[in-house]
Amino acid sequence: MAHIESPEASGPVAELVARARAAQRIYDSWTQEQVDMAVAAAGWAIMEPKRNRELAELAVADTGVGNFEDKVAKNHRKTFGLLRDLKGAKSVGVIAEDPARGIVEIARPVGVVCAVTPSTNPGATPANKIINALKGRNAVIVAPSPKGWGTAARLIEFIHAQLDRIGAPRDLVQLLPSPVSKASTAELMRLCDLVVATGSQANVRAAYASGTPAFGVGAGNVASIVDETADPALAADRIMQSKTFDNATSCSSENSLVIVDAIRPRLLAALAERGAVLLDAAQKKTLQQLMWPDGKLSAAVIGKSAREIAERAAAQDSAGRAGWLAIAEGKPRALMVDEDGVGNDHPYSGEKLSPVLALYAVPDFDAAAAAVERIYGHQGAGHSVGLHSTKPERAMQLGLHLPVSRVIVDQAHAIATGGSFNNGLPFSLSMGCGTWGRNNFSENMNYRHYLNITRISRPIPERVPTQEEIFGEFFAKHGST
Repeated sequence: MAHIESPEASGPVAELVARARAAQRIYDSWTQEQVDMAVAAAGWAIMEPKRNRELAELAVADTGVGNFEDKVAKNHRKTFGLLRDLKGAKSVGVIAEDPARGIVEIARPVGVVCAVTPSTNPGATPANKIINALKGRNAVIVAPSPKGWGTAARLIEFIHAQLDRIGAPRDLVQLLPSPVSKASTAELMRLCDLVVATGSQANVRAAYASGTPAFGVGAGNVASIVDETADPALAADRIMQSKTFDNATSCSSENSLVIVDAIRPRLLAALAERGAVLLDAAQKKTLQQLMWPDGKLSAAVIGKSAREIAERAAAQDSAGRAGWLAIAEGKPRALMVDEDGVGNDHPYSGEKLSPVLALYAVPDFDAAAAAVERIYGHQGAGHSVGLHSTKPERAMQLGLHLPVSRVIVDQAHAIATGGSFNNGLPFSLSMGCGTWGRNNFSENMNYRHYLNITRISRPIPERVPTQEEIFGEFFAKHGST
């Protein structure tokens, strides 16, 4: 591999990397068929129903984030979808040939991957990165969040058992020892060949600053537009499916709805029928104090259900206690607040990582697009925008003008953005946000990001264009002087 370790590198983290390098050298000689067997083994480690449920249960118990059944669904769906994407994909040896251009492409491993993963998805995200790394004949070392360490450790135990079945080295997949610290994670990032970082922006910035090539993802803060042509019932179905999934822990979960006035009454009625509760001004203020007690989003609400959030608000708001308890007893699925501002003085305009939605009222579609641009000027630029509309040209308008890498049309946003069986996006839990989100890529992260590509170039018949071919139109319009 191209990475050269410094002679002073020693200690537990350096030993992990050395073992990973030794395992990767063995794996480097495996055929495509053998590699695909390793990919299947790692996938089955998390997808087998009993193991999946154990990991989901452990994730909720250890982190206090999300809910069990949705974790089960996420572990299954995201892994199964990824395996579908990888089925038949070439990642060993020659992967493409273009005789007309004289180019042959050869897939090469990147080496040892450092996979930084968040507490919000302590099973699904590590599994996704491990599988993608293995597809490229890499070794991978997971650096989980401290709260997610137990889930990641159990996942890797399951993966080791499956690797044993196919005769693959266990050291292809390893875990940073507990207690995970910023220092140990930074050392791992420095010693590996590639860093793939998902989670807090602090982790992403640390990855970019590590000196090792890195892929990191931008902040989520998705806004969805509902225009006057949308079917309010269908839009409400999709929004609620997305917003309530795993208690809105996904970076792709809607944080704001930008609603054209003509459809607002019907949409709010449809959302209310599906368990969304619109808070009054006093309740909005109480919830804000609960969610951002010191200006920073509180763990008291992250990944919690709407009912639990209402109960916590009741405990904090003696004057409004009865109202909050009535909301809680109604088993709400989401809480909504009206908002008209954007920025630090309006925290509801940012990411909430909980089933809480900010509602923005606008007179028409152009005003809706402008409102989303303002929101993303504060947070969320580069990620994606949702659109519920029957006018196809409006999706094109958003794609041409908004700072987003994805426009998700008439779908449950949190389900669709990371790839789905009913759209063409690659299955992923790491969405690049382009330069808008301070990222170096704007795709859904996939196995090709875990590859080096060597290109063989052979001579082809020379063809030099004429000056007329290159400058003809320019000269015709502007002259040749």
